[in-house]
Amino acid sequence: MAARKSTKKPNVSADELKKYYREMLLIRRFEEKAGQLYGMGLIGGFCHLYIGQEAVVVGLEAAAKDGDKRITSYRDHGHMLACGMEAGGVMAELTGREGGLSKGKGGSMHMFSKEKHFYGGHGIVGAQVPLGAGLAFADKYKGTDNVTFTYFGDGAANQGQVYETYNMAQLWDLPVVFVIENNQYAMGTSVQRSTKSPALWKRGEAYGIAGEEVDGMNVLSVKEAGERAVAHCRAGKGPYILEVKTYRYRGHSMSDPAKYRTREEVQKMRDERDPIEQVRDMLLTGNHATDDDLKAIDKEIKAIVNDAAEFSKTSPEPALEELWTDIYA
Repeated sequence: MAARKSTKKPNVSADELKKYYREMLLIRRFEEKAGQLYGMGLIGGFCHLYIGQEAVVVGLEAAAKDGDKRITSYRDHGHMLACGMEAGGVMAELTGREGGLSKGKGGSMHMFSKEKHFYGGHGIVGAQVPLGAGLAFADKYKGTDNVTFTYFGDGAANQGQVYETYNMAQLWDLPVVFVIENNQYAMGTSVQRSTKSPALWKRGEAYGIAGEEVDGMNVLSVKEAGERAVAHCRAGKGPYILEVKTYRYRGHSMSDPAKYRTREEVQKMRDERDPIEQVRDMLLTGNHATDDDLKAIDKEIKAIVNDAAEFSKTSPEPALEELWTDIYA
């Protein structure tokens, strides 16, 4: 299937636009606060921020329905918030506290919610891809029409297990949407330098997997493509690949100075393509919201994030007995 460019304006209401604005802003403000707490030494280990990529997960969650599953890599805070996991629980997990969604034992990179069908953050590059196909296999086996969104990056797209999974997913017609969040730099090497065939979605053609490239800085474009992908999967036609072209403003992790690209490049993307500002402009120019309306949303989001940060500082550390819970043997 050729790369598809939208030729029509996606039909969304003013309330939906405001919802996407609010959800993306929550992720942005949450991640900014997480960066601050990391700098203060309250978050340890690795911490990978989602700033700049908010439209990807918000757009795809808009195409999901109850019972759909999602699994991703370690850049996972935004995914958790977008599927409805509580901000305080996410932040407390980052600080390793008892009130965290994995009781403080998973940290930034390993969080789960059975209730929200969120099957992790995974620290091993590409490891979540076969697991995502396994989740989709369960839905096919049970006879539901649910799909699994399996997210991975441009760096992980070169992993061998991705292609083994493509083969099995197409062979068994699994209802899985493979979402390549192509932020163009993997850990720190541009996709042009690391990848001989940079149209990553086309790699499914060898297995007969349909797919397309999507503007990942536009939440409405992502939603529209997501709806095509889930319709394909729900109809029993097998997997679908979405290569979502996006961009992260921060380094790979908090310890990355990102010297492999210029400040001017990042600023240009912020000025011209920012996903939140695009929706803000749509709301204002379409007379769907006033400046005061948007300031009120920002104020509400800041309060939620500040409360989450306070909870993450005051929640106690896990008791020593927690070392012996949630283990296999």
